[in-house]
Amino acid sequence: MKMGKFTTKTIVATGLGAALFMVLFMFVKIPSPVPETNLQIAYGVSGFFAALFGPLCGFLVAFIGHALSDFLSYGSPWWSWVVASGVCAFLTGLSYSKVSASVEDGVFGKKQITTYAIWGVLGNAIAWCIIAPVLDIVIYAEPASKVFTQGAIAFVFDAICTVVIGGLLLAAYAKSKTGKGTLTKDNK
Repeated sequence: MKMGKFTTKTIVATGLGAALFMVLFMFVKIPSPVPETNLQIAYGVSGFFAALFGPLCGFLVAFIGHALSDFLSYGSPWWSWVVASGVCAFLTGLSYSKVSASVEDGVFGKKQITTYAIWGVLGNAIAWCIIAPVLDIVIYAEPASKVFTQGAIAFVFDAICTVVIGGLLLAAYAKSKTGKGTLTKDNK
């Protein structure tokens, strides 16, 4: 399984992605009926970067972006959810080996969409239904019923954002690329 090369391009993408994630996480969210749980389009951005640059880039985009957002908004990160954000993007980034090269060649078809969606939903399920609630209980002694309810809502909202927003970004990016073999030499 390819994990992506950590090149200068990837480092720049990580910094840009983390900054974009932070801003979106702070300012572009739709509240849910469950307290402290919002629909966050930032997860589509972390999924996009994870699929294009690999799981480590995705992890760092979400982890750094979420930690900075919490720090600037509340004065201190809520580490259980920061870690879950990173893990979610890392797992989504496991689609990298099947998605990245195709998208760079201008292709984001059914195979790539399906691979990206499966890893995106799986990553969100593990992050929000297991990691975040368990760490909330262990680190912060939060009540189990509260954190598992928050986790379930976060899973649904963030999986939708990861798959839909990230998928649209990947499709748009693929359309901006010139497909392999589409350029020919004109012999005049």
